[in-house]
Amino acid sequence: MHVVLAGGGTAGHIEPALALADALRRQDPTVGITALGTEKGLETRLVPERGYELGLIPAVPLPRKPTPELITVPGRLRGTIKAAEQILERTKADCVVGFGGYVALPGYLAAKRLGVPIIVHEANARPGLANKIGSRYAKFVAVSTPDSKLRGARYVGIPLRRTIATLDRAAVRPEARAAFGLDPNLPTLLVSGGSQGARRLNEVIQATVPALQRAGIQVLHAVGPKNELPHADNMPGMPPYVPVPYVDRMDLAYAAADMMLCRAGAMTVAELSAVGLPAAFVPLPIGNGEQRLNAQPLVNAGGGLLVDDAQLTSDWVQSQVLPVLADPHRLYEMSRAASEFGRRDADELLVGMVYEAIAQHNK
Repeated sequence: MHVVLAGGGTAGHIEPALALADALRRQDPTVGITALGTEKGLETRLVPERGYELGLIPAVPLPRKPTPELITVPGRLRGTIKAAEQILERTKADCVVGFGGYVALPGYLAAKRLGVPIIVHEANARPGLANKIGSRYAKFVAVSTPDSKLRGARYVGIPLRRTIATLDRAAVRPEARAAFGLDPNLPTLLVSGGSQGARRLNEVIQATVPALQRAGIQVLHAVGPKNELPHADNMPGMPPYVPVPYVDRMDLAYAAADMMLCRAGAMTVAELSAVGLPAAFVPLPIGNGEQRLNAQPLVNAGGGLLVDDAQLTSDWVQSQVLPVLADPHRLYEMSRAASEFGRRDADELLVGMVYEAIAQHNK
């Protein structure tokens, strides 16, 4: 069996694809896996690092919304569809699983031309253009939210790395806090704006750190590799403030934390709910509003707080986040609500869909 994965461009597309790849290999170590990608995407590093083949195709950016530019897409796609077809033919692909992004649409259209079964996975509450089109040709559509508008969708969640999906935060907490140089017993706020960081979150939290420390709260702050690392002026006897450029072990960061301040990308929301970590979500103010939609169901379930980017201030953090961190019972209740909302088995459910799609096609 050979499966082609189409989900390059951003970590939000690549990580679920790689989690599915890992799950397929656990079930059958002989399965062939090829990931479609472009020369400039993160997949050029992430896919080979995980031991999977990368098939490169030309990048054709898609407009986020229907615009006059959409008319030019078919012509610009011809070459990249042909390149995707050649990869499907070379690998004798049994199915294509797409996760959205630049490479998904050519993957879907190449599979349609060749009669290869298509599975669509949509991570965001509001589907992107590639997956809207792909879902028209796919008999199998998996989504991360139970109220998706995609036709015939099955709610499975988002495939997660096993280190996240199997994380026991309480058991790992002593090791995690020691790894970051944190106090083993103090309430801990984790702050991250994603893999590249978020300037707005960085500025607000840096202004708020002294107040948090005075209240007995320690902070682990991933500022982003391209952002300036702030000076940590840790006074004797005060809770630690630990700024780092990047966290490559998010499982340890989640285990160390009692609460997180973050954006609301689909992967972040899925990981936090799976591990039961409450969060204060600050949706990215650009795009089509999908980040707010991603976070809203978890917030409605009691597992998080939600604030507009423009409303995020030091005063808001002190009035809304600090009281949660200072209240062990409220932290426990929010953690329980988050974990009840989360899905840890999306990778296995998606593997089942792959086998189902191939079996149905081969009847």
